[in-house]
Amino acid sequence: MVALIVGAILIAFAIFACVPGPLGWWADVINFLKGSLPVLAAFIGLIAVFIGVADIKDRLEAKREEAEEAKQAASEKKE
Repeated sequence: MVALIVGAILIAFAIFACVPGPLGWWADVINFLKGSLPVLAAFIGLIAVFIGVADIKDRLEAKREEAEEAKQAASEKKE
């Protein structure tokens, strides 16, 4: 319950800080977003590469396991 109240207060403050008026931080928010987007894009791209490499490794491992199972099944049929 406390987290919900604190979250609502912080959201209200963020809205108050961005609207034109006493604080008027909207220009600063835009500058922050402009500066952080390339870093965020690089971070997301790095995560996507790691996920892709892990996916390729999983597929190769699955193929190896299937080949081993096929060999075992073939050797059991011969016996």
